[in-house]
Amino acid sequence: MVSAKELQEQVARRRTFAIISHPDAGKTTLTEKLLLYGGAIHLAGAVKAKSSQRNTTSDWMEIERQRGISISTSVLQFEYGGKKINLLDTPGHKDFSEDTYRTLVAVDAAVMLIDAAKGVEPQTRKLFEVCRMRGLPIFTFINKMDRPSREPLDLIDELENVLGIRSTPVSWPIGMGEQFKGIYDRRTEELLLFQRDGTANAKNRLAPVKISGVEDPNFADIVGGDVDEVKQLHKVMKDELDLLEIAGDPFDIEKVLKGQLTPIFFGSALNNFGVERFLETFLDMAPPPQGRDANDIEVLATDTDFSGMFFKIQANMDPQHRDRVSFFRVCSGKFTRGMDAKHARLDKDYKLSKSVQFFGQERVAMEEAWPGDIVGFLDTTGEFRIGDTLYAGKKIEFQGVPRFSPEHFATVASSDPLKRKQLKKGLDQLSEEGVIQIFHRPGQGDSQPILGAVGALQFEVLEHRIRDEYRVDMKLEKLGFVKARWVVSEGVDLDEFNRTDSIYLVDRDNLPVILFRTDWAISWAEQKYPKVQFLTTAPLVRKTKK
Repeated sequence: MVSAKELQEQVARRRTFAIISHPDAGKTTLTEKLLLYGGAIHLAGAVKAKSSQRNTTSDWMEIERQRGISISTSVLQFEYGGKKINLLDTPGHKDFSEDTYRTLVAVDAAVMLIDAAKGVEPQTRKLFEVCRMRGLPIFTFINKMDRPSREPLDLIDELENVLGIRSTPVSWPIGMGEQFKGIYDRRTEELLLFQRDGTANAKNRLAPVKISGVEDPNFADIVGGDVDEVKQLHKVMKDELDLLEIAGDPFDIEKVLKGQLTPIFFGSALNNFGVERFLETFLDMAPPPQGRDANDIEVLATDTDFSGMFFKIQANMDPQHRDRVSFFRVCSGKFTRGMDAKHARLDKDYKLSKSVQFFGQERVAMEEAWPGDIVGFLDTTGEFRIGDTLYAGKKIEFQGVPRFSPEHFATVASSDPLKRKQLKKGLDQLSEEGVIQIFHRPGQGDSQPILGAVGALQFEVLEHRIRDEYRVDMKLEKLGFVKARWVVSEGVDLDEFNRTDSIYLVDRDNLPVILFRTDWAISWAEQKYPKVQFLTTAPLVRKTKK
């Protein structure tokens, strides 16, 4: 039995967070630089690696390296400054946002990355709303300040007007683009001077320069360069900070932890600038592992009984062994390799002996884990699903992970009829991962599945992985549906929908789903059937033993 004191100490030193952003904001680059400063890697990779560069740690799948985008959440674990960090690098492309939505269930905070030239972009807005629904603390890093950028005050104004969250800049830029000289830390009254050659790294750390405040008369001499230019930049910076003192929000850690106030940092991830200062400050401000709702009660991270939840499935991380790894967030107590636990949905006992720790695709045996840690379980039986709970002690079952409405649909068949079983196995495994969703017409079983995807690129990923991992050439035929809605009804015969331009289906968990060909059809159905609920996410029902 773990002692309460040891558990509290282990919880206090852990930070589990995700990075969210629009594509091309520099998310994977920032991830690599955080790992670099944490000593977890020695050479940062390039998202689109040239022959002389190594690939990024988080983008390990072949299709990710080919396209230069993240399509699957990667789990990266390392230590920095006495803290144990669980960093989840999520896809930025909207077509893979469902993987990000699920990942946000497993974290205690989020880092929102903003491109300084583009500001708040559509995908950032969507992911921010998911963070807001969960009440996650959000920390903002405004990236690419060394490139042509928008005015910092305009970026903050947009952040507050578009996302509806107040902000408090922790650092402030000195110039931008070609005139970018560095940042001023408002909390410590220190200058970090920018080196355009990108020489700042884990071994060659930039030494901050302590000044007497924004009015320091030696400011221009310290910054260096063209005196007149630096004096003008200093004046602009002072005017902006004076405005922030009057109209801005003061730092309030309680509001930060409630997700009501976002601390803002500036820098350039590509040039390793501002990243280490951000990491240090973030780890100081971000919360340790938080409690989780289960059975209408809150399970605290410091509860001594072991519990946790699966939030991600990944098949074929090791293609040579056709493995299946289930990613598990420890929510309370202590995990020990070989311990016994019960599966809440199946009411079945397990000996948890096949546990691994991840660093991108790399893995090592994991002997123990604490709340906030991410454990990978090698799941040869395929009995673990996204949203499932494992526990020891009093039975608990955490609230499930939402399944979002797909907007692209297709039927599927194997080009080789003799490989139908291989195709079915691949579809089932990738469906459990969340790559696609599988629907079936009533009474037709597995003979004619309909596939649903949140984004069209998911079908490309599906075809690529079915071909490379299962050795099956498949044919997709797109269907003319644009939306799916899970339906909850009382006293309404859902077979009526078969007589309209929609089709009544049943998904893998026996929940009725209706596909619509147009948005107008959804409005028509909502008006005609006021007693029916048309839900954009699957109802979070407790799953019973099969």
